[in-house]
Amino acid sequence: MADRLVDPTVEEELSSSAEDFEDERPPLRLSRRGIVVLSGFGAGLLALIGWLVFFSSVLDVRTVAVQGLKNDKLTVDQVRDAIGPVQHGPLARVDLDAVRRRVQAIPRVAKVEVWRGWPHTLRVKVVERQPVAAVKGADGQFTQVDADGVSFATESAPPPGVPVVELQLSQPAQDATAALPQVELVRGAVRVAAGLPAEVANQAPALLVRSYDDIELRLAGGATVRWGSPERTERKATVLRALLKQAARTYDVTAPDAPAISG
Repeated sequence: MADRLVDPTVEEELSSSAEDFEDERPPLRLSRRGIVVLSGFGAGLLALIGWLVFFSSVLDVRTVAVQGLKNDKLTVDQVRDAIGPVQHGPLARVDLDAVRRRVQAIPRVAKVEVWRGWPHTLRVKVVERQPVAAVKGADGQFTQVDADGVSFATESAPPPGVPVVELQLSQPAQDATAALPQVELVRGAVRVAAGLPAEVANQAPALLVRSYDDIELRLAGGATVRWGSPERTERKATVLRALLKQAARTYDVTAPDAPAISG
């Protein structure tokens, strides 16, 4: 028996009717009870995650990783000891600001960054203070001072390659300590040390302070630099760098616009 052909018009009507039937099907809807069940499940899941992260030992701090230490003067153990009990417990609950304050309180620390290294690491990055001068005290000890004028360590010897500041005050300077105390004189000398050309500072010269306006450098080779006051230190450093290209026993940059050499 031959197949019967379906009238294209009839076929189009059947297809249209099927689409209309699909469009008229009601959307799936959760019952009120289903919504309550799903909400409860979601809340329970969030509570479980919160407990795991903030209260359980699953994500406890297991390692304190310290970066940036340059020498054995400041050790990882010292940093960890400074952090103290704040470093224990769930990583998410560690007070990063408290850790930062505790590490920043270490005299040798200039800057510190703290962050969480999931899942178990508290990370601490330290920038140590670098001495630009060592101030010789009356007791023979040497106090290290950084470029910001912060004293952060006292030892029996100056660090290698660091200028040494020593007060050898003249009588007028001693008589004027009420108006210009020694601490200000030392500050001025540290400013000079911080501004010295690298090739001079690395020789660890002695900075002799006789008064605010009378600072003298004794270089490693025996030459002397008359520096004068801490004023215009940058300009004096530039001039001194040029003068050192000539061999001499004395370099005078007290008036940097009219320098002189002798010997």
